[in-house]
Amino acid sequence: MPLDIIYNMKREMFRRGLSAKTITTYLFHVRKFLDFAKNKPLNTLSKKDVREFLCYLQSKNYSGSSLNVAHNALRFMMIEILHKGMYLKIKFSKIPKKITEYLTKDEVTRLLSSIKNEKHFVIAALMYGAGLRVSEATQLKKEDFYIENSIGWVRNGKGGKDRPFIIPEILKEKLSRIAASSSGYLFEGRNSHITARSIQKIVSDAGKKAKINKHVHPHMLRHSFTTHLLENGEDITTVQGLLGHVHPETTLGYSHAVKPRLIKTKSPLDSLLKNNHL
Repeated sequence: MPLDIIYNMKREMFRRGLSAKTITTYLFHVRKFLDFAKNKPLNTLSKKDVREFLCYLQSKNYSGSSLNVAHNALRFMMIEILHKGMYLKIKFSKIPKKITEYLTKDEVTRLLSSIKNEKHFVIAALMYGAGLRVSEATQLKKEDFYIENSIGWVRNGKGGKDRPFIIPEILKEKLSRIAASSSGYLFEGRNSHITARSIQKIVSDAGKKAKINKHVHPHMLRHSFTTHLLENGEDITTVQGLLGHVHPETTLGYSHAVKPRLIKTKSPLDSLLKNNHL
């Protein structure tokens, strides 16, 4: 396998600030493509080879989302690294998204009330109260918190970006106590920070104890945070910023909370021309 193309592609993606996950995924697909092409000389690779590879993946029942990612990885390689033309008008159908599961406000209250360990309570309450991903909660450090200003920071979050989050007033005292006893990571584990698996167990056990008839998992707290903000009438762009969504369409995906508000919104044309018969 031509190692130089892998090295050059990795270096270029690092230079552009792509996330570690994206880099790993792109390189995985490029390696599979080069194996499929039987190590053809790089200068002979063409969009025909790419099309045949994608058709091969499709025959192996790859999902539409995975095929689109593979297509993007190979486009990056061909255009940015090999400087070849690579226009393929292909877009594979994605699997329809499942309806977002979330907890009602009553269920959140019951879930949090069932957690008696203070540290575990703060972890779950902060994930809901600030809309944090489980991976973000595990990486929090005491210096990421400006408690007096009610602001915390997710460092190097999804997409390699930093973003602020709100610190719930009700958690300030407890967070200050935990931070005072932490040496680095806010939520410490045996060796460094608490693991995602540990948080999953905390939330899952709390859901069972609270007798919530849903598959309760940490990301459901983030979904619930989003849903409840939108239900409360919070502006969509504000919620988008708090969640770290790059595209507003992602936030609009919470249609169960957004649609009722949009339906109730009246067009200004109706009030302007109400008494005019056109």
